[in-house]
Amino acid sequence: MKLILIEDEPRMADALEELLRQEGYDVDCFFRGDDGLAAICGGQYDGAILDVMLPGLSGIEVAAGCRKAGVRTPILMLTAKSELDDKVLGLDAGADDYLTKPFHPRELLARVRALCRRGLPLVDDRLCVGDLALDTKSLTLHCTATGQSVHLSEKECRVLEYLLANQTQILSKEQLAVKIWGYENEAEYNKVEVYISFARKKLAFVGSRVEIKAVRGAGYELRWERGK
Repeated sequence: MKLILIEDEPRMADALEELLRQEGYDVDCFFRGDDGLAAICGGQYDGAILDVMLPGLSGIEVAAGCRKAGVRTPILMLTAKSELDDKVLGLDAGADDYLTKPFHPRELLARVRALCRRGLPLVDDRLCVGDLALDTKSLTLHCTATGQSVHLSEKECRVLEYLLANQTQILSKEQLAVKIWGYENEAEYNKVEVYISFARKKLAFVGSRVEIKAVRGAGYELRWERGK
């Protein structure tokens, strides 16, 4: 998935960009609000992360400019300010979510994941890719081509949700381990392989054309036969 980050403080921008890239996101970084607005309006992004205090245009002005131009990219606003009025201004300008500095990296990543899901194809609150529909609330995987459904374990569901949400990315075993088992859990790589195997069996059970492909030396990638 492709994100745009607009943050004028170099150290913060570098840290956020590295964090997001480690999670498998493709990130374009800008330091001025006016440059960022031009990039959002002229590009295709799955999500935008904006600081409120920016040179050129403020984050609030960038959000408002996006919505005025008809850009529907989901927006997460970051600010050191915690006053209610600032949050209201940002949301009223068109932001989808708001996070106050300082914040924990895991919370930021969770907000970004939720933000990007808003831009993915949804049917009845299900995450849909190819011929698959994943309902993360009921832990159910459904194939629209065959009509078959299957119940998932919580970990199987999280593995598939992460792959579907990052459908254009190759995800490493480390990324999957951190995502599913957390930073503080030293999950071994064989756990990832086991749950990838489980997920593949569920895809085969429902008869989906979506496949989880192993990319030698890199990780796993979601692929499917488009147009059939």
